[in-house]
Amino acid sequence: MSLDAYIAGLPKAELHLHIEGSLEPEQMFEFARRNQVAIPFDSVEAVRAAYDFSNLQDFLDIYYAGAQVLRTEQDFHDLALAYFQRAAADNVRHAEIFFDPQTHTDRGLPFRVAADGLLAGMKTAEAELGVSSKLILCFLRHLDEAAAIETLDAAEPWLDRIAGVGLDSSEVGHPPSKFRHVFERAGHMGLKRVAHAGEEGPPAYVWEALDLLHIDRMDHGNRSMEDPRLIERLADERMTLTVCPLSNLKLCVVRDLKDHPVPEMLRRGLHVTLNSDDPAYFGGYVNENYRQLADAVGLTREQITLMARNSFEGSFLPEADKAARMAEVDAYAAAG
Repeated sequence: MSLDAYIAGLPKAELHLHIEGSLEPEQMFEFARRNQVAIPFDSVEAVRAAYDFSNLQDFLDIYYAGAQVLRTEQDFHDLALAYFQRAAADNVRHAEIFFDPQTHTDRGLPFRVAADGLLAGMKTAEAELGVSSKLILCFLRHLDEAAAIETLDAAEPWLDRIAGVGLDSSEVGHPPSKFRHVFERAGHMGLKRVAHAGEEGPPAYVWEALDLLHIDRMDHGNRSMEDPRLIERLADERMTLTVCPLSNLKLCVVRDLKDHPVPEMLRRGLHVTLNSDDPAYFGGYVNENYRQLADAVGLTREQITLMARNSFEGSFLPEADKAARMAEVDAYAAAG
């Protein structure tokens, strides 16, 4: 079996996926027509050309513009279901998806529109595709902590269906410490805590996410490799890192996939997973991230299997479900 075929059939979870970042150009046009929303593009090709950005802020500008076409619960249901159909085709068995409620409430949509629409799409995906999922509410770090607290308050009626909180958007200049109080409150509510850190921001942001936000999982974490003590701590604590290779390439976190730190992360004992981040914008869903990274850095079948296993172990599934999913990975590897 070729390595590509092995990746295609490998059971896996995806733990770092922004659902608004799965908005394909064709969907943008469909939702714009459906909702009679004007967009500054006259063709799908023009949208794809606009996706030629080279840094996080340029990406975020078009990301937020694209979100303007999402107006109804049906839009969010359809967006989620389209992602899960692609995920199921990549043999993703479980996904933990981020959404950015402030992106939508700040333009006048009630919290329930995005939340209820996404939860309905997740329910449809589990029933029709067999893909389980959890929903993670992300705070936009370029806004202030008061806005994050207001968002957490608005989410309270849905907290029995939201697994955790996260922190995303523009990293540099917005350290995790800015959100210490809202993360503390979320923890007291029983929510899991994750945060983007060490993508463009320095290793100090990773330390803050660990020590001040008390995260359960680290999103990105690439720049942790600049700090030997931090590497040792992450390895000792078995902190799961949700690494996103094609995102890192597109946003120039790495200049070439051949330079990607995943092999060194694995060599140093870090609990690495591979994910697609914002796949409509970054050129590939989860299997494409496995394939392109494997081609670029020479990943072995054993390393690929380990990261798939890590994806279930690092999930927020109940322990029995994690064990069952990891056993599926082991069985697949043994048969392959």
